[in-house]
Amino acid sequence: MPLLQELPENNIFQAYGILLLKNNHRFVRKLKKYYTPSIHGHKTWNSSFLLMDYFLHNETLGHRKTIMELGCGWGPASIFCAQHADAKVTGVDRDDEVFPYLEVQAALNEVEIKTKQASFEKITKKQFSEFDILIGADICFWDKLTKIHYNLINRAFKAGVKEIIIADPGREPFYELAEKCLDKYKDCDLLDWYATEPEHFEGEILVIRNPDY
Repeated sequence: MPLLQELPENNIFQAYGILLLKNNHRFVRKLKKYYTPSIHGHKTWNSSFLLMDYFLHNETLGHRKTIMELGCGWGPASIFCAQHADAKVTGVDRDDEVFPYLEVQAALNEVEIKTKQASFEKITKKQFSEFDILIGADICFWDKLTKIHYNLINRAFKAGVKEIIIADPGREPFYELAEKCLDKYKDCDLLDWYATEPEHFEGEILVIRNPDY
């Protein structure tokens, strides 16, 4: 993936071949006057970069996959998948106030990301059946989310999703989710991982593969 030699303007940074806005970028400042994300949707979270690095070192994405990003926030991982693998990506978030930030960053990278407002526990098997892969970054931060995500994973596999990849800095609810998945699914890995862009960041990646594929 070619690196850009010069950034188009100030308050933009590059990571894994995509451009992202800093919080003090003029577009972000303007959006904040009209949209106020809740549920921690106020910035780009570092676990997204763990996913990007993982995808660069594995053949998970392939080409033209259909991908759903859970808790997409500003959408950096979605944008990476759309740009790097020409994937058809849908970003899902409970808070639709994050979508204007995602749309601006997608436009900056000349990719299109569909968006859907939904709570995780309300995503149906029919909706999951449209996707090959589910991804998520920094989405298991409350205790109650462990059970919600575990049920979601089981529901998604019954719908035909082939693989689910979740990145996290290492919070306790995430480890509890990983333990439950490792107990149930034979083809499941909890990986220590680190990203090198835009700076060094360490965390964990949970990879669960559908046993029916």
